[in-house]
Amino acid sequence: MHDALTGLLERRAPVGLETWRSFWDQLGDGGLDRAQSLALLASLATALPGHDTLRPLLDSLAERRPARPAGRWPGTVNVVGTGGGPKTFNISTASAFVAAATGVRVVKTGSRAYTSSLGSVDLLERLGVRLTSSYDQTADTLDRYGIAFAGPFVYPAQLTRLARTIAPTSMKPFGRFLNALGPFLADLPVTAQVTGVSASAPLSELRSLARTEPRPGRTLWLTANDRGADELLGFADNTIHTHDGRELRIPAGELVPSDGGFDDLGPARDPASAPAHFLSVLDGTEGEVATRTVCLNAAALSVASGHTTDWTRAVAAALEAVRSGAARALAERVRAGTRPVPARTREMTHG
Repeated sequence: MHDALTGLLERRAPVGLETWRSFWDQLGDGGLDRAQSLALLASLATALPGHDTLRPLLDSLAERRPARPAGRWPGTVNVVGTGGGPKTFNISTASAFVAAATGVRVVKTGSRAYTSSLGSVDLLERLGVRLTSSYDQTADTLDRYGIAFAGPFVYPAQLTRLARTIAPTSMKPFGRFLNALGPFLADLPVTAQVTGVSASAPLSELRSLARTEPRPGRTLWLTANDRGADELLGFADNTIHTHDGRELRIPAGELVPSDGGFDDLGPARDPASAPAHFLSVLDGTEGEVATRTVCLNAAALSVASGHTTDWTRAVAAALEAVRSGAARALAERVRAGTRPVPARTREMTHG
């Protein structure tokens, strides 16, 4: 049994960086069997270890990523959530489009559904929006539309190796752990990241990770509220935890009216109707509570990125982007511009 697994099971001492390095080396060489890989994931998913084990774990994965471009994408914010909260439509994905329609540069990372019926990647696939496959493609898409949806290249390849090693067992049983740490695994040269943290995620451990963020100069916000959702809510008392230890409070009703509840934010009736439902959210026809919720979260992206410092103006700009049709129009342009060209069309164009 590898020392990393022994340390997680016994929990007598932290699992350090060298031990994690050895684990990934052996995984890559085929030296770890399916049973040990499953045991590791089960241990992490059952009880998240302390900071002295989690930080080296993340650092050991970070150092194995391919090199990314030097410098940052100025004024760009990544939005991602931990999932696991009350069932709603894809609020963070909608807020990304709305914020981008106000001029904020947004990159969205996410995953397929682990704890819900439709994750952000599942929704984008149904919308016909392709994920980017490299840093250059992401930068080009960002320059063209002001928004991009980054593919799995931003995550450590060792996660894919783990998934293959435990096959045919799915990674879904370990979704809560993967969703919790996923926002800290994506590597993008953004200047800010807004991460929604649901009640099912380990907020205190994530705050410790944020405070030891190894990428200086990047703004990192963790948002939480008293209703357990991983998005800001007008009808909840919200707190934004910053990477430098500050807490920003947004009480219920402060920026948008406090009426409504989760019944107003429910997902589409079935996955097939999700694209139409999502686009109706963007054009403001799914109700005022849905519109205000999306705009509140879009405002957070605007402020975190440095696009504006005024929350009230940011909310107003987001509302205008929805009511003017700019948010939906942007989504339609992205759909048309990134949708794969059918094979017959390619033949007619290039034949």
